[in-house]
Amino acid sequence: MDNHSNLRVLLITSEWPTREKPAWVPFLVLQVKCLRAAGVDVQVFSFRGKKNPLNYIKAWLKLRRVYDLKQFDLLHAQFAQSGLLALPVRLPLIVTFHGDDLLRIVGSDGRYTFAGKVLRLVSQFVARRASEVILVSGHMAKYLPPRVSFHVIPGGVDPDVFHPIPQSEARARLGLPLDKRLVLFAANPKETRKRFDLAQKAVELLKKEFDVELIVATGVAHNLVPLYMNACDALVLTSMHEGSPTVVKEALACNLPVVSVDVGDVRERISGIEGCVLCEDDSPETIAQGLAQVLCTRNRIPGQDAVTDLDERLVAQRVIKVYYSALGGEK
Repeated sequence: MDNHSNLRVLLITSEWPTREKPAWVPFLVLQVKCLRAAGVDVQVFSFRGKKNPLNYIKAWLKLRRVYDLKQFDLLHAQFAQSGLLALPVRLPLIVTFHGDDLLRIVGSDGRYTFAGKVLRLVSQFVARRASEVILVSGHMAKYLPPRVSFHVIPGGVDPDVFHPIPQSEARARLGLPLDKRLVLFAANPKETRKRFDLAQKAVELLKKEFDVELIVATGVAHNLVPLYMNACDALVLTSMHEGSPTVVKEALACNLPVVSVDVGDVRERISGIEGCVLCEDDSPETIAQGLAQVLCTRNRIPGQDAVTDLDERLVAQRVIKVYYSALGGEK
């Protein structure tokens, strides 16, 4: 593998682990880890905007107080709003769009918010000024300004962490019942966009036919997530929208069947994998039917083979190619 130790990158992100949320954005932490393992000198500047312009101004000033930007070769903003801190920019700027920044924010009432509309405008503003744009899924491209070119690079998974283990072992380690059918909801049930109520209604319908329980894995240590995936019989995804849901790729790496509504790049990820179900609509009845197909057999799927190209070490190499492209050459 090439050593990229001459490449100095300042990564700017509005989301990063904190003392209160040590398991926050594990996909981003993994990417930084793999970039550093490849030899890239990555420094991380994190902040919390909290939809307050004053917080962005403070972060903009702090960034320039803490760092001499001339020491870096390029800036990489994770999430479009982070790109605001880089502007005006003299260095090459790469921006990775993850989902809500282009797809908008869902409020507690299930509707798209005014703040989400503003965020999309901000995203389009930043995209026009970026040297390179990365999208985690191609379907997001329709929200970019015209003539803005882009790379599609989904977030990856760590195959050393997410891999199959015997279901009985995983259930024993988590203290879960051995005889029940278990459906995993691996998202924050309080986040309206994830539509936890849909998953609940679907599983309730299943109880007429199966001894089934909905398992919620949120706020757990990230190293426990693969245990939950190996312990359960299916992953259910009911979101209003997604960029490229990491949880689906992690489930596939554990050979866990996925039952999902048609959002993000899920169709691309599970298409052709026997044992996974892409729901035709987002009614509880349709989701329940999809889950019933999986729970009848309780078979694992050949999902691991479908995500070999999403090993984060390979994904990091694709990101590095974008870095060199922004610098005017390839390596």
